Amino acid sequence: MIENHALQYRQAAEDALEQLDWCIGYLHGIGKRPITRQLARNRAYIRRNLMREAAEPLPSEGGSKPGKAVIRG
Repeated sequence: MIENHALQYRQAAEDALEQLDWCIGYLHGIGKRPITRQLARNRAYIRRNLMREAAEPLPSEGGSKPGKAVIRG
């Protein structure tokens, strides 16, 4: 039961990070680069230190574009 709750919280965190990825891509696309750099740093910190995953590249380094869904298997 505890493991099930942990999986639910992890899925919720991953969903929130996907939404943050979209926001970063959108803001980058409309030229709000200082904001996107800081949000991307925050996202990388969360992924690296809280979720124990590798950080994804910054939008300027080839990240996702606004409106483009990320499909994970």
